[in-house]
Amino acid sequence: MHELALTEGILRIVREQAEKNGFARVLEIRLRVGEYSGIIPECLQEFFPIVSKGTEAEGAELVIRPVPASFRCFTCGFEGPIPARTACCPQCGGTAIRMTAGREFYVENIKVE
Repeated sequence: MHELALTEGILRIVREQAEKNGFARVLEIRLRVGEYSGIIPECLQEFFPIVSKGTEAEGAELVIRPVPASFRCFTCGFEGPIPARTACCPQCGGTAIRMTAGREFYVENIKVE
């Protein structure tokens, strides 16, 4: 259930920004969550109303934008998605690959009133 701790962390960021920038109400929080981040977006959605109750973020919409996984092949230079079942470059079949996107998890934007 690390999503509960992550949701608390999101709220901590929002509250720090509220103190710093003087806003009293949050309308929307946009998150970026990578396909291979290990985070279950539905759990964040479930915990958010509980964690935000009584704060400036209570009632805010939590918008989660997925980040698809992308890889780079060091053999042929291919950049893009690779089927999980193969773990090989779809162009050359090489295994010298590195993930370039898909592990992200961050607050992208906070919309306030």
